[in-house]
Amino acid sequence: MNVIVVGNGGREHTIAWKIAQSSKVENVICVPGNGGTANESKCKNVDIKECDWIKEGENPYVQVARHENCSLAVIGPEDPLAEGLADEFWNAGIPCVGPKKTAAQLEASKDLSKEFMEKYGVACAKSKTFTDKAAAVKYVKEHGAPIVIKADGLAAGKGVVVAATEKEALDAITDLMESGRVGKAGQKLVIEDYLEGVEISVLSAVSVTAESAESGKAVIVPFLPARDHKRLMDGAKGPNTGGMGAVCPLEDVTDQMMEQFNKDCLEPTLKGLIAEKFDYRGFLFFGVMLTKDGPKLLEYNVRLGDPETQAVLPLMDFDFVDMCSAIVDGKLKDFAFAWKKGFQVAPVVVSGGYPASYPKGKKITLDEKLISESGAKIFIAGAIKDRRSADQALVTSGGRVLACSAFGSTFKEAWANAYTAIAGVQFDGAFHRNDIGLPGAAESGKLGE
Repeated sequence: MNVIVVGNGGREHTIAWKIAQSSKVENVICVPGNGGTANESKCKNVDIKECDWIKEGENPYVQVARHENCSLAVIGPEDPLAEGLADEFWNAGIPCVGPKKTAAQLEASKDLSKEFMEKYGVACAKSKTFTDKAAAVKYVKEHGAPIVIKADGLAAGKGVVVAATEKEALDAITDLMESGRVGKAGQKLVIEDYLEGVEISVLSAVSVTAESAESGKAVIVPFLPARDHKRLMDGAKGPNTGGMGAVCPLEDVTDQMMEQFNKDCLEPTLKGLIAEKFDYRGFLFFGVMLTKDGPKLLEYNVRLGDPETQAVLPLMDFDFVDMCSAIVDGKLKDFAFAWKKGFQVAPVVVSGGYPASYPKGKKITLDEKLISESGAKIFIAGAIKDRRSADQALVTSGGRVLACSAFGSTFKEAWANAYTAIAGVQFDGAFHRNDIGLPGAAESGKLGE
């Protein structure tokens, strides 16, 4: 079979790599893909803008899938999901891993998401929604700080401000609602209580349809808990980023904590998906704060997390495509999940200047011998092949450039392997954190840390 993977980041490279490992797969069509998928076994990049056979009137991704004889689609990023691409694939008779448009609003609208959590009893922070700046300002002044200000819409990770002081909160309201920095996403704000604790990420597979709900087969299956490190610098300092590295599983997360997460977050979410009659066949990311009062849900993402995917998928000891088939066929409840015994550490290398402005087009040099000896896998995020160079060199094209994901039977071994590999990555301005997964590196809901 042939599979189309939509997206061009590190998450999509990892998904394509994992799909290509299946003996059932002949070709993986990456649209548009990146410099990593361009070199991956079985993978082929397709740029829609360069396809002269694309016609008006039908979704171009669907046309690519048909042209390449794809019988399964996997959508990586949130934007096409929110725009209804999964609906387009299903309408064209192509099974798709990714929720349909209505369900995808759980990420596209923070307001809708919070309404859903409260309606179905998902443990989360209390919040209020505002479209009027004066009312938002009044609420902050009455409520005080610390407090969390969130843009309602999709903002590419730039729409959340954890304000330690009232001034920071008021500045965030002005910035999000008036500056236009996040566009229409900031015209509505969700302001919620600040939670103290340590963050974790729980990625999961979901298969919910009217038929599966009626038969008792609707299910959400959580993967191993992981942790992203969003601050730019060691010790969780500096500005927020899209993610500086991930680790999986987590030694500080007990079975009891996961049982409570299932009871307080996952199970009521499943109840809500069924009650709302959502067609949700895909992945769901739970951003969770572990507080003294138990796990509290911070947010839903309606797709796999990035860079958590680069740490979680390599630990899967099963056929990824079989899982995807179980998701779309409503058979996920009977699917046998198995995980490698060990750890995966995936630090990210970013462009100098990130997360602010940064240069592009920097040639990347990889020490293949060193990387091979470490056993690490390089997952490309923001890099492409330079068509102008004779050797088709890999050059930077984004802020987060790549992740060095390495396995170890112990965390210490995985960490050493990952940082051995990262020493083999060079380009002008390259920067990375040196403490991914170490004590004190975790994202904390305790201000001042």
